[in-house]
Amino acid sequence: MQTKVKKGLIVIDSERCKGCNYCGLTCPKGCIEISSDFNSSGYFPAKFSNPANCIGCAMCAVVCPEIAIEVFVED
Repeated sequence: MQTKVKKGLIVIDSERCKGCNYCGLTCPKGCIEISSDFNSSGYFPAKFSNPANCIGCAMCAVVCPEIAIEVFVED
């Protein structure tokens, strides 16, 4: 029996993100990193950098203090 791996999609609101990197540190698959481009508030926001590895666990969204991350899971 083969187990199907869930695929996730992370949407980060770069204008809400303050670049704390809690999401990047929490992600078990290393799917998030800090952008080299700043947002309109002068912060370097997180970006979804490795979508192939995302499993949709939503740990990034849980730890985000700015509620800037939405996670979608493909069945």
